[in-house]
Amino acid sequence: QVQLAESGGGLVQTGGSLRLSCATSGRTFSAYAMGWFRQAPGKERAFVAAISGSGGNTYYADSVQGRFTISRDNNRNTVWLEMNTLKPEDTAVYYCAAYLTSNYHSGYLPGYWGPGTLVTVSS
Repeated sequence: QVQLAESGGGLVQTGGSLRLSCATSGRTFSAYAMGWFRQAPGKERAFVAAISGSGGNTYYADSVQGRFTISRDNNRNTVWLEMNTLKPEDTAVYYCAAYLTSNYHSGYLPGYWGPGTLVTVSS
């Protein structure tokens, strides 16, 4: 069982930055690829970014490529999402997720989810 807890959400102006954190439980953090998803009001949950268990490979949705950076520290059981040049369309609840494998593939679904943290970007 893996428990996830996001933090760092809040209100920011267009063009601003936020850094989301996701702390996890468990002693085998590196065994899990990790991801970030988001759900905007009235929309389905969507993939944002993922990182392999070693941290050596990262993946991004086209909409955030070049603006967001996912990273992890396996010694601290934590994954981050650095978000820059934020836009109003980035407003959403952001969810941290753990995959049941150390390698990420777009066809995989996460096995564990955090409760989410709200990011609001004002125009």
